[in-house]
Amino acid sequence: MEELAQLKQRLAEVRPDPFDRLPDIPLYMDQVVSYLARQSVSLDAGDSLTPAMINNYIKDGLLHRANGKKYDQEHLGLLTAITALKQVLSVREMKVLTAVGREGWESKKQYDYFCKYLDESMTAVAGQLDPDTTDYDLPKLVLRLATQSYASGLACRQVLSILAKHTGHEDMLEKK
Repeated sequence: MEELAQLKQRLAEVRPDPFDRLPDIPLYMDQVVSYLARQSVSLDAGDSLTPAMINNYIKDGLLHRANGKKYDQEHLGLLTAITALKQVLSVREMKVLTAVGREGWESKKQYDYFCKYLDESMTAVAGQLDPDTTDYDLPKLVLRLATQSYASGLACRQVLSILAKHTGHEDMLEKK
């Protein structure tokens, strides 16, 4: 099945730029949005970030303010991660993860971990796709991928809760 072969190839190959290849000159908001659209590993154009979303992440404390309306490598790295993680984590949940990361590692190290785990996950999912899958077997593939996602989501939220408790950030997960 050609569509599965293309998806498998995209999941196996498309990755965000590593930290040292992120633009090293500050960018204005419109440049950031344009760059992130190319940087995203998303398969759906509707998953991009908008200026309003970025401003909301700043207001929510997930992202620090731009330096004189310009965004640097640290902003770009975090926004790249947010673009992917917003599909599975709430802003509150991402805030816990980034707060703990800021306490332990510099931005480059955090971004490197994100890229490493994203690469491993994308490679693993690509490995589950068989271009020879028949129309008859597609529902089973969808169900397997969906139940893996569900189980990963359950574990992720529970581990995040444990992380918040152990690092003193449990108040960040409370609904306000």
